[in-house]
Amino acid sequence: MTYDIVIRGGSLVDGAGGEAVRGDLGIRDGVIAAVGEVEGDAAEEIDAVGCLVTPGFIDLHTHLDAQIGWDPDLTPVSWHGVTTALMGNCGVTFAPCKPADRPFLAAMMETVEDIPREAILGGLPWSWEDFGGYLDALEELKPGINVAGLVGHSAVRWYVMGERSFDAEATAEEVAEMARIVAEAMDRGALGFSVNRLESHKVPDGRCIPGTYAPIEELIEIAKAVADRNGIMQFVASPHDEMRRIADSTGVRILFSFGAGASAGAGRRASEALDALCDGRDVTAIAQSRGTGFMFGLQGGLPFSGDTWRRLRRVGFDERLAAIRDRDTAAVLVDEGRQTTRFDLREVYYLGDAETPDYTQTSSSSVAALIAATGESFVELFLRLSRDTDGKALFSQRMFARNLDEVADLLANPRVYPGLGDAGAHVSQVMDADWGTYLLSEWVRRRGLYSVGDAIHRMTGGPARVMGLTDRGQLKVGKRADVNVIDYARLTSLRPEILHDFPNGAPRFSLRARGYRATIINGKVNIRDDQLTGSRNGSVLRSSLAN
Repeated sequence: MTYDIVIRGGSLVDGAGGEAVRGDLGIRDGVIAAVGEVEGDAAEEIDAVGCLVTPGFIDLHTHLDAQIGWDPDLTPVSWHGVTTALMGNCGVTFAPCKPADRPFLAAMMETVEDIPREAILGGLPWSWEDFGGYLDALEELKPGINVAGLVGHSAVRWYVMGERSFDAEATAEEVAEMARIVAEAMDRGALGFSVNRLESHKVPDGRCIPGTYAPIEELIEIAKAVADRNGIMQFVASPHDEMRRIADSTGVRILFSFGAGASAGAGRRASEALDALCDGRDVTAIAQSRGTGFMFGLQGGLPFSGDTWRRLRRVGFDERLAAIRDRDTAAVLVDEGRQTTRFDLREVYYLGDAETPDYTQTSSSSVAALIAATGESFVELFLRLSRDTDGKALFSQRMFARNLDEVADLLANPRVYPGLGDAGAHVSQVMDADWGTYLLSEWVRRRGLYSVGDAIHRMTGGPARVMGLTDRGQLKVGKRADVNVIDYARLTSLRPEILHDFPNGAPRFSLRARGYRATIINGKVNIRDDQLTGSRNGSVLRSSLAN
């Protein structure tokens, strides 16, 4: 038999929870055609001896809704084994959208997700009004990986209610119209509906985004339409009681963002609360797997105030580096910076100067501990390390997942899938899109929290079930050929760096990986030896109801 690709001699991890088994994998016409001992010729053979062969990773929480317009390769997730990305999280989407409302939705996405509105308005075709039209437009972009979408509550509520959507209670007719629009979006391909209750998410004038305070009765009526179509409702910052009531009233499947506090026992308590919420309900939590929140350094955000610091923000990297190396300028920067630190330095960490950042440091290595040991101020430490690393020094403020021991207790819960990388959002502030690479290299290979089979299931087959994808997520004959070939011993994330490749040169953090011998999407090689091939063979994945 002839194949398009045969992957030879790898350790096959099936995505269903099974552990690695030595074997081959044959791919033909975009589908897995043989698993085990594969005989026959192939147009291409990939040597996978010493490598893991896994289903492609499925990223359940991205905001690539805008970036896909100017970067259809969808970096950096495509560099890190992701073959399918779910967009439209957190209630903010670009559809439905009346033509006159495009600036509003772009501005809301900017303030909520830190995606420049000029890039959004200029980088997308804006050829749609309804959600199905938005998905049609994505198909025209020929994405490099598979993408799927949720329709967002904020966009739907604004579409139906306009200015009243911020603080007014919807009429019965308006609720019915919202439910109808969501049902239509799912009939055209949306996988579900997203809800945002986070009060810190605001539009430019300071008001909380539409839907933040919508009555639960409104969500229940919409959830009925979602449940009737076997979709998912994605929540951020909703109380457990609210999600429990919605699930019990409608039977809808729930996906939500979750985390554990830093105090002793917080991970266990969070896991127990999740068990109570899941009891008899189809509920999945997604959680961050490393301390994160805000990343800064000379190449990105500058954490100090003062006239000289403000001037430094207005110039490029080379000029910044020259300025901090000038003795007189540095003295002024130190003087201004002594009084303007806005961080709790016990939660700030220097990521080191190695090729791979150190995200695992304990409190004894915090910036507070470093300056106590050296006698420097934070601004002196910041400038010294920036000079010593030629401006590459990066610092991380841990706002979330601050205590890795507690994180481990939460991640061990089988209802928790690691991720929450927020790819495409907060691009100048943080970079966690490498969550899959980090999970395997840190939590599996180094710490042993999961077996390889369990970890791969939580990144592939498990998320596929959540999204309702029956044709991918496992290494099984007949499934779509989304496959990773991973040099597990070498696998690592590399140092984040600022790129200026968004429209108008807007900055974003990005980071590369090492160890992906191949990533195959729908039967074609998208990554070979950590580099994009340009195949652009992704699909827009729609609900099974889409006509």
